[in-house]
Amino acid sequence: MSVDLSEFDPDASCTADDGWFGLPHTLADARVAIVSVPWEVTTSYRRGTARAPERVLEASHQVDLFDLELGDAWKAGFAGVPVHPDIAPLDAAGCADALPVIEAGGAGEDPVLQASLERVNAAGARLNALVGQQTAEVFDRGAIPALLGGDHSVPFGAIREAARRFPGLGVLHLDAHLDLRVAYQGFTWSHASIMGNVLAHGGLTGPLVTFGVRDFGRAEHRWAQEDPRIHAFPWAQLGAELVRGTSWDQLARPMIDALPEHVWMSFDIDGLDPALCPNTGTPVPGGLSWDHLMHVLRLLRESGRTVVGFDLVEVGDSEWDAIIGARLLYQMGCTAILSQR
Repeated sequence: MSVDLSEFDPDASCTADDGWFGLPHTLADARVAIVSVPWEVTTSYRRGTARAPERVLEASHQVDLFDLELGDAWKAGFAGVPVHPDIAPLDAAGCADALPVIEAGGAGEDPVLQASLERVNAAGARLNALVGQQTAEVFDRGAIPALLGGDHSVPFGAIREAARRFPGLGVLHLDAHLDLRVAYQGFTWSHASIMGNVLAHGGLTGPLVTFGVRDFGRAEHRWAQEDPRIHAFPWAQLGAELVRGTSWDQLARPMIDALPEHVWMSFDIDGLDPALCPNTGTPVPGGLSWDHLMHVLRLLRESGRTVVGFDLVEVGDSEWDAIIGARLLYQMGCTAILSQR
């Protein structure tokens, strides 16, 4: 089923009641289904990412649909999946339990904190099941799932479902962090453990291609060196090569070359220069410019690989962060659409 766009003006302004990017699509006819997950239970530094979905939706009304490179990809449509009703109360209860543990640096031997920790881990497992269920429903409709967090723990259930459906799936991971910490602060499903969980429990058999990372621990670095599935492109090396005069095109092509036929994009916005995401949860100096990231997406489109789904996480609770988040969501969605044509 396709929506009638004969009367739709892509250059018209939006109203507050319009859908994603001002488009008239519904879930019945949209190619990209946005699954909003307002969740930040294990956020270990600055909070606010739970409000990102509503902030990014509002900012999406200021995104021009016309794009010199993306053409009319928008016509395939974007629409939002209703937020699961269990997520808000689960997040509220989880945050109440997690904050004392985070402030203490872990539960230690404290029985009260240990009980809180167990409830948080159970809540994270429940979230994974909900997200996995919503992702499966999107796939079953023949649409492309787009997870919008929230913190970086939220896409686990989605990536696990994608890996189940696409054997050999690879993950293209933009991040300032490796996210390979095992149960960071005791939280099994921590935002800092997402890629470790994907590798250990997510059924991923294809490569994890991670780029832009510039803040990680010794154990994470060892894991990245020893696991043949991980292809890491740290910013310390990329940035040094840029200073020496190596072109970004030369540096980015090996990232795409390491990917298999089917790809999931998992983009933590803090992989970008903090000037573009100043209110993200854990900002780190350095990182990609907007043009750097747009070229990565350009190379991915040109490669002929198929993007089966994606997530965008850690967008901060501010107007500027939402503006960048909305534009990045649009670019990622159109890239996925074009890759499947």
